[in-house]
Amino acid sequence: MPLPRHRFAVNLSMLFTELPLLERPAAAAAAGFRAVEMWWPWPATPTPEARELDALRGALRDAGTQLVCLNFYAGRLPGPDRGALSLPGAESGRFRANVGVAADFAASLGCTALNALYGNRVAATDAGAQDALALENLVLAARAAGRVGATLLIEALNPVESPAYPITGSARAVELAGRVNEASGLGNARFLMDLYHVAMAGEDPAAAISAYAAAHTGHVQLADAPGRGEPGTGTLDVPVLLKRLEQSGYDGWVGLEYRPSGPSGGAFGWLDGTR
Repeated sequence: MPLPRHRFAVNLSMLFTELPLLERPAAAAAAGFRAVEMWWPWPATPTPEARELDALRGALRDAGTQLVCLNFYAGRLPGPDRGALSLPGAESGRFRANVGVAADFAASLGCTALNALYGNRVAATDAGAQDALALENLVLAARAAGRVGATLLIEALNPVESPAYPITGSARAVELAGRVNEASGLGNARFLMDLYHVAMAGEDPAAAISAYAAAHTGHVQLADAPGRGEPGTGTLDVPVLLKRLEQSGYDGWVGLEYRPSGPSGGAFGWLDGTR
């Protein structure tokens, strides 16, 4: 049975990357999607010029696509970085400079989910000092998100591909969100459940859904595992997991954050049951 596309948001940092950024919203719309998500689109700068923000805002609106999830500045992504907020010095400064810019951009488009990637451990830097800096910056991000009526998302990556990233495993991310909520007093930090990272971390994605989807999850993303391709290219039974999400009571967006095996326009056949 075909899966309804209105449940899904196309990640424009992973799909349609053969096109310039400003052409991707229209391509997603042409493929039948009304919602999109993205990493911070300007990895070289946390504070792009107003004309760049305006151009992307216009492209999203002209395509009739709703931005539903946006990353804060996270360094070179894709690339060696996995976030900036826990890195002492210049990078955490860039994150702080970005917080208001990203929150305001999201608010201007009705986007109510902002994802904050933690950042890798830094050699010769005390882990406790990094964690204290991270909590300080996550509270700052929670307050910026709260100001515009948004949820702050905290994502767990997987230790296979991100061995220096300390937030791996669903329980660790859920626990950190709780610490942020306690420190901020706002209660708007939630878990970003990426089913690909859950599986690659050695967890049972179905069990993670049962444990965390209803009470702790603010956004879901998926790719097949291993390989991070579209569903049908790995070993995950994605339709069954989506059914489990529905049964859990999760009624939010599901971001399609995978690498297409060919042109992006052909990467959605699994939704129609044609893979």
